Amino acid sequence: MMEEDWQQRTRLLLGDEKVERLRRAHVLVVGLGGVGAYAAEMLCRAGVGRFTLVDADTVQPTNINRQLPALHSTLGQTKAEVLAARFRDINPEVQLRVWPVFLKDEAIPGLLDEEAYDFVVDAIDTLAPKCHLIAEALRRRLKIVCSMGAGAKSDITQIRFADIWDTYHCGLSKAVRKRLQKMGIRHKVPVVFSTEQADPKAVMLTDDERNKKSTCGTVSYMPAVFGCYLAEYVIRRL
Repeated sequence: MMEEDWQQRTRLLLGDEKVERLRRAHVLVVGLGGVGAYAAEMLCRAGVGRFTLVDADTVQPTNINRQLPALHSTLGQTKAEVLAARFRDINPEVQLRVWPVFLKDEAIPGLLDEEAYDFVVDAIDTLAPKCHLIAEALRRRLKIVCSMGAGAKSDITQIRFADIWDTYHCGLSKAVRKRLQKMGIRHKVPVVFSTEQADPKAVMLTDDERNKKSTCGTVSYMPAVFGCYLAEYVIRRL
């Protein structure tokens, strides 16, 4: 019995030429938590043929409520490796490069110089590497789309695309803008964000690793929708 084309429905919608462009594309995804993992998997299921996946985090119990790699059976495993296994099961022909490392500022130029990426997806939740990735991608004129803050929010109808300079009611966007201004950057940066005001009761101050100053309450669907927005943005522009 001949195996059916797993991309049949995608071909029907997007056409053979687009499916071939996706197959040839190489997408860099940095940050594989609640948002980034969904973005990456939606791209894989759409037929993107090559990925570089970057994230040092391992699956923790608190990830299970919202993160695609997070199951009781994957606790303690590296999110990047869990996703890589999923992607090979989705598309046995996918080409993967896995960086299970925390991306430090000084490593970003090397990462971007190693390969010719067709798109960069920024789903980093730590300010310094996020801003340095944006800056280096812009300097190289790479296509990039970024996720802003999905935490402490629950209304998917307020999710939007915008230039980073036009966002509001988003603490992460404000911090990124301020840092980019200090770096002398005023280029347009496409982002997905929410116009919803964060619920202050859902924010807990912490002194976490990697200089995270707070932990935000999250619900299953919100980061997933952010990730789907990122994937849609990339697919339309590849």
